Amino acid sequence: MPSRTLASLNRRIAACTRCPRLADYVASFGDDPAYWARPVPGFGDPRATLLVLGLAPGAHGANRTGRPFTGDAAGKFLYRALHEIGCSPCAESLATDDGLVLRGAYISNAVRCVPPQNKPTGPEVTECAPWLEDELKLLPHLRVVVALGKIAHDTFLRFAKRTGAIHRLADFKFAHAAVHDLGRTLPTLVDTYHSSRYNVNVGKLTWPMFKNVFEIARDLADRTADTG
Repeated sequence: MPSRTLASLNRRIAACTRCPRLADYVASFGDDPAYWARPVPGFGDPRATLLVLGLAPGAHGANRTGRPFTGDAAGKFLYRALHEIGCSPCAESLATDDGLVLRGAYISNAVRCVPPQNKPTGPEVTECAPWLEDELKLLPHLRVVVALGKIAHDTFLRFAKRTGAIHRLADFKFAHAAVHDLGRTLPTLVDTYHSSRYNVNVGKLTWPMFKNVFEIARDLADRTADTG
């Protein structure tokens, strides 16, 4: 039965056990009462014009706190960027009791459970896709989706293909700061390298690169709001 609100959808996501490997791995954290140790729902403004789509919860970040990109290294760039473009009152997100309320933005993941070694399988990504589809139906004001990494990029394109908005994923190549127009019925897709600790430490992603993507996303959201 379809969820009618984000709150009801998020409760269903948090109770999901569709993928045995992921469910077992998530449960392995459950002995520590400090850990959320369940699938992680999305977080943000129900009237968001910007969706940030990541890969999956971090083992000791969102899997611990229960909020996307909260309490781990990947969130440092993300919440700083959202703060810079006016979507977050805070430049960091360390815990769910910090009072942080996003404005105009929503954060989600292609896969809702932390995967072993941060690597979900193809079938696991596919199994999780309906949650994103349900989420998108409940975020009717979206104008831009920022995909953090290729799996998030491909996940959103597969959704676009299912709607009939596009026909071939290969026509939309992943590249940092690439902007993909998916037609009038879907948000514009903007790509960035994932803000993972690894990508930052090896220099694949720098703060100016990441900030630039979110400035592009903000400008696109503002422009489509003016013309829509």
